[in-house]
Amino acid sequence: MLLEAQEGDETVVFTATAASVQIQVEPVGRWFEAYLKRRSRNASASFQELEEEQESSEESEDEEFQLEENPMLRTLDPKDWKNQDHYSVLGLPHLRYKATQKQIKAAHKSIVLKHHPDKRKAAGEQIVEGDNDYFTCITKAMETLSDPVKRRAFDSVDPTFDNSVPSKNEGRDNFWDVYSPVFERNARWSSKKHVPKLGTMESSFEDVDNFYSFWYNFDSWREFSYLDEEEKEKAECRDERRWIEKQNRAARAQRKKEEMNRLRTLVDTAYSCDPRIKKFKEDEKARKESEKKAKVEAKKKEQEAKEQARQAELEAARLAKEKEDEEAKQVAQLAKKEKEIQKKAFKKERQKLRITCKNWNYFADNEGESVKMMEEVEKLCDRLELTSLQSLNEVLALGSKDDCKMAVDKQVKEVNAQLQKEKEAEVQMRQSARSAEQASGAGGAGGKSWSEEDLQLLIKAVNLFPAGTNARWEVIANYMNLHSTSGIKRTAKDVINKAKNLQRLDPVQKDDINRKAFEKFKKEHACVAPTIDNAVPSERFDDGNAASWTTEEQKLLEQSLKTYPVSTPERWEKIAAAVPGRSKKDCMKRYKELVEMVKAKKAAQEVAGKSKK
Repeated sequence: MLLEAQEGDETVVFTATAASVQIQVEPVGRWFEAYLKRRSRNASASFQELEEEQESSEESEDEEFQLEENPMLRTLDPKDWKNQDHYSVLGLPHLRYKATQKQIKAAHKSIVLKHHPDKRKAAGEQIVEGDNDYFTCITKAMETLSDPVKRRAFDSVDPTFDNSVPSKNEGRDNFWDVYSPVFERNARWSSKKHVPKLGTMESSFEDVDNFYSFWYNFDSWREFSYLDEEEKEKAECRDERRWIEKQNRAARAQRKKEEMNRLRTLVDTAYSCDPRIKKFKEDEKARKESEKKAKVEAKKKEQEAKEQARQAELEAARLAKEKEDEEAKQVAQLAKKEKEIQKKAFKKERQKLRITCKNWNYFADNEGESVKMMEEVEKLCDRLELTSLQSLNEVLALGSKDDCKMAVDKQVKEVNAQLQKEKEAEVQMRQSARSAEQASGAGGAGGKSWSEEDLQLLIKAVNLFPAGTNARWEVIANYMNLHSTSGIKRTAKDVINKAKNLQRLDPVQKDDINRKAFEKFKKEHACVAPTIDNAVPSERFDDGNAASWTTEEQKLLEQSLKTYPVSTPERWEKIAAAVPGRSKKDCMKRYKELVEMVKAKKAAQEVAGKSKK
């Protein structure tokens, strides 16, 4: 701290300060060690001071503790030492698991000085020889409590510990008084040193959540090796030792599982009875309801805004469309006016041309030439543009008769030449189309001509042998070679190409070919000689113009043939009755046609099979 300046004193700078220099210092010492401990344990400096005070108080307690000697010590059975309370034997029942090693050693020393066999023998007391003396219990208690592993095993099964869990009815009315001591009692089993408290009704949500998260993930060090029924050290061989260890391990796991279920039941029961949880759930529900309500309001406002925007867009679109329609209407009106003006101008110029030519008697000397020139003038009126008509009319208005005739003849020649070119182009286009069609037909047939009879036979064969037939196109080719009258042998490739060309034909041409095929079919079957069916008396079929069979009628006929076999009396009368609209003759005729088709199909397939082999 600077001294106060006196009157008359002056401040004088003797030298300038040196520039600051950064150096590295390695942290060491007990204060840094204390800092590292606090940071690793996430504790404050005040907490460490409390801990140090607690350690110092424990040391002072070590010096000041008092023994509470067990009055039943002399009656203990040394053979049953495992079931005894070791803390009570050493006179530490009031400290138990809180007793330090110093206290245990001091207690043991005090008990030994009083109950050692040599001391009692010197006092004239009768001593039991061997390990049957109760002093063995004191030795076993010291062996157990002085070893950290054995002591932890004994503490895990502390006979004075209360393992009970309060029921929901007990904790519903007085939650804090019932559950606070239970959690404090079970906190001794935690592997972590600092266990959160149950808290109060005013505890925050974070504190309550941390408390239940800690207990739901509770890490217990409690283990039950002390209760092992067999000791593996007593085993006579390695196999027996392994078997004992296996049995003990299974028993420990079962007890550990029961312990964790007990703690889980405790936490679940406390959670269900905790009034803070109910309060938090109600608050959360109210918050969600308010958020939901706010979302609904926001969504409603958003929908209203969208609806307003949509209405504005629709209104803008309507106005734009009205404007566009108005502009289009105006443009259409202008175009209509221009068209009418142009039409009137055309009409005027044509009328002017006709009148001018008429006044000059169409530049002819006789009636025939006049009529011919009149036709040419009409042709000019139809073919010439407006500008050409106007130019021609100007020439005719100013020139002489010869000049007018020359101008008209010139225009007539140009128009006739243009018409001639158009006709030639059209004829050439038709010829090229016809030649292309002929070339495609000839190429698809492999260079062989196809008559109408062959086309009809091909269509019949394609329908007779549908897709999926084995070696279909070879069968169709053999069928055509058997039944064609042209004598041209067709291959499978020729048949495929021609079928593809027929598929590319117009529907009109297809219908025309089918119609011709049907007419030929009717014509052939009108002249068929009468046939005989062995199953029925012979019938003569004179009706050559019978209507074609529909798919439904065909199905009814096939079903009737299956229903009424050959041995059925009056078979064909019953079949005709089952097919509405068909007589006995129609059914018999259709049956013969089906038989012929099946025979032809089988013959074509046999020929195709032989040629393939």
